Amino acid sequence: MLASEAAHRLGSMPTFKPVYLIHGDDHGRIAERRARLRALAEAESGTQGVELFEGEASSPEAVAAALNAMTFALGRRFLIVDGVERWKERELKALEAALESIPPDTTVAFFAREDSRVKAPGRVHDAVRKAGGDISTEASVKPWELPKWVVARAAELDLRLDSDAARALIGHVGDRQQRLLRELEKLALGAGPGAALDGADVEELAAPSAERRAWTLADALVAGDAQAATRIYLALRAQGERVPGLLYWMTQRVRDAHNVAEALERGEPPAQIKRRLRMPSRAADRLIADARQAGVERLERAIEQIADLELASRGGGIGAASEDTAAVRAIQEIAG
Repeated sequence: MLASEAAHRLGSMPTFKPVYLIHGDDHGRIAERRARLRALAEAESGTQGVELFEGEASSPEAVAAALNAMTFALGRRFLIVDGVERWKERELKALEAALESIPPDTTVAFFAREDSRVKAPGRVHDAVRKAGGDISTEASVKPWELPKWVVARAAELDLRLDSDAARALIGHVGDRQQRLLRELEKLALGAGPGAALDGADVEELAAPSAERRAWTLADALVAGDAQAATRIYLALRAQGERVPGLLYWMTQRVRDAHNVAEALERGEPPAQIKRRLRMPSRAADRLIADARQAGVERLERAIEQIADLELASRGGGIGAASEDTAAVRAIQEIAG
């Protein structure tokens, strides 16, 4: 992380090194860091203090010439350079010399969006290190490494997450690293410095209240608690939730429970099933227990009844006074 970025998050005065190289194959994260640095630079020196090198204008020779040129700008000068992954080793001699005597109050930030075919030249890495700069790698994370990555990023924000909490967050917002970072920042602000969160905490803080209650409705269906399911359904409808949205969550959870029940019937160990469920440990234990109690046949009938309810909610039902009447009847049949 740029020292200026850390200072910006903490609300203190930003500090800048003379040179940065931000590279890797996580192009979204690199674009995000470039935008953040540009905003900080413009806040520090105004738009007149920021020079952009993009497309054909981005070359080692052009950056070297800019560094060697006289400038009468007041304050720190920023050079933001894109496309470094396209540069060739043989083109870098003038730039290396310019970086050896970089003017004071000047910051150069090189950005390289890499893939399997193009990389920032090794001589750029060497020149940045020699100039006392900072190198950051923004690499895409493999799916199986993502929970560990989430835990590490949370620690950088002074937030402690266990593995269940990391998996709960991934299950809630998906596997895009930028989205996960934004959610971690929200959690850190909401929980406060040094907070420790488990999976249940993440579910509570990360999910919108309507979504949390929709999951509660679905869990009550699987557990066979008709009274609770009906009460939650009516409360969600009273606050304006639409039936198709509620049906989505009901279908998802009942299908998950059906898959669990089938696995249990095949003799698969609960611990093995639990590892496949993208939810907090306690929620997974509860789902496995409820699915075992419900059984495959009842859950199959529940899936069919929800499908009938979806048809009724779209005007295809026969004899239903309203979609709410049809929904309450179906919930009581499924959970009863």
